[in-house]
Amino acid sequence: MLTAIGLDEHQESAYRALVALGAAEVADLAHRLALPEPDTERALRRLESQGLAAQSSARTGRWVAAPPGVALGALLTQQRHELERAELAAALLAQEYRAEAVEPAVHDLVEVVTGRSAVAHRFRQLQLGAAREVCALVTGEPLAVSAAENEAEERAAARGVAYRVVVEREVLALPGGVRELSVALGRGERVRATERVPTKLVVADRSLAMVPLTGRGAEPAAVMVHGSGLLESLTGLFEAVWREALPLRLGTGGRVLEGPAPGPDGTDLEILSLLLAGMTDASVAKQLELGLRTVQRRVRGLMELAGVTTRLQLGWHAYERGWVAR
Repeated sequence: MLTAIGLDEHQESAYRALVALGAAEVADLAHRLALPEPDTERALRRLESQGLAAQSSARTGRWVAAPPGVALGALLTQQRHELERAELAAALLAQEYRAEAVEPAVHDLVEVVTGRSAVAHRFRQLQLGAAREVCALVTGEPLAVSAAENEAEERAAARGVAYRVVVEREVLALPGGVRELSVALGRGERVRATERVPTKLVVADRSLAMVPLTGRGAEPAAVMVHGSGLLESLTGLFEAVWREALPLRLGTGGRVLEGPAPGPDGTDLEILSLLLAGMTDASVAKQLELGLRTVQRRVRGLMELAGVTTRLQLGWHAYERGWVAR
């Protein structure tokens, strides 16, 4: 937990032990931590340089811990100041970049990434950097991604990034395919299925796309496409495939079902009525004793069912379909 302020595992363990003991000698602390004494002493010296520990003036060779509230508070304040300076530097660099590259060169719009590790790293970056939406076309061929990239997807979805994904039906037959789709649907991602997608594709915030270059058996490579006419074409390709695909949804027992849901249930209609009355998602969740994410997931499901992309359109369709009274 203290790695963010520059401590490694041994240093953090030593500080925690000192806090628990109040004071200790190197030999006793080394025995408690199961570390060689030289390593323990190095960890203590590092803590001393950070202001987290000090040698006792009353007893030679004895170390005491600095009060966490004071010592850690000072380090955290320093880290915040350094982060603010880094953010300012990033903003200035971005401003300078925009000034120098109002019309970026053609070679800056397309970047080729080669190697499994590099492709996986950029794929993870793309998801963690998304602010609004990630759109993806997924083929039945295995992807060159690891648990770290899946974790990036979970983190992005947890902070509110919307996911729209179209998968080939072959994905449903892959080992673990249904389980992964169930997890994605469970966290509110919108997933559709079609017989065949033209290519693997990931688009983040309509500003950056990733397209694989090589097939199975070859060294993984991908093209990163930045804002350009090519990116607009790739985004248009995704939208065309998305419109023709059929929605997937979770059935009873965690099963993945294809096709739109039969219709809104009673809870959906309650949520919709309260939203149309002007209440916020948070207010609706509190009124109905539901989780905020549950409310947001159900609203996305209603939009999917109505075939709309905005809440304003959803309200109009709700009246037209008789889901709510005028």
